Amino acid sequence: MNESKSLIAFFRHVSVCSALYLLVSVTPADAQEEKDEGRLLVENFLQNVVTLSGRFEQQLLDADDNLVEESAGFLQIRRPGQFRWTYMEPYQQILIADGLNMWSYDVDLEQVTVKPQATSLGSTPALLLGGASEVIDDFDYIGSVTERGTVWVRLRPKDTDSGFTKVELGFTDGNLTRMLFGDNLEQTTLIALFDVEFNGTIDTEAFVFSPPAGVDVVGTPVALPTTPAAEF
Repeated sequence: MNESKSLIAFFRHVSVCSALYLLVSVTPADAQEEKDEGRLLVENFLQNVVTLSGRFEQQLLDADDNLVEESAGFLQIRRPGQFRWTYMEPYQQILIADGLNMWSYDVDLEQVTVKPQATSLGSTPALLLGGASEVIDDFDYIGSVTERGTVWVRLRPKDTDSGFTKVELGFTDGNLTRMLFGDNLEQTTLIALFDVEFNGTIDTEAFVFSPPAGVDVVGTPVALPTTPAAEF
């Protein structure tokens, strides 16, 4: 499986409990107003949200909008560069970005896969959520619309090899509550966030991973360069 497909598969394991939403049509004047609001919402999230934790539900829809998979779990994000997604349903899987490596632990298969974080994320939704504020430069801002009190901000990855064709972030009362990702296979992943806490305290151990004894490990983790001891 190549990098793009593996990242697409990553987001398929995240959970949401909503159907594919319909974007409302707006007049040109309204569109400009919404565009300004959407840009401000994304900038506020990237500049002011340092940590995020809560639970999520996900639906994967195929090209014909048929439901393919549902899952659920918990997420923890500390920007920049660290996040933990724990999938509890329909099976247990843990994904951790520790700042250097991206770890994927399939509990049932007793297998761990590790990849360098810098090359694994690219211009993906994971980088947008967990990266530094400058990551917005890797996406084109398309605009935004409002539906049922949620402002949907539409972005498009500039990197056509990222595996994703669009990213949409839904903000309700100024807070991120929904996400939508479209991939190169014409599939759509919808994510709903619940019980979200912004800028709360998250234990640093949440972003530390050591493979359990006896599991298969695929890949080699990147290590920090060692500093030579000073000579006296």
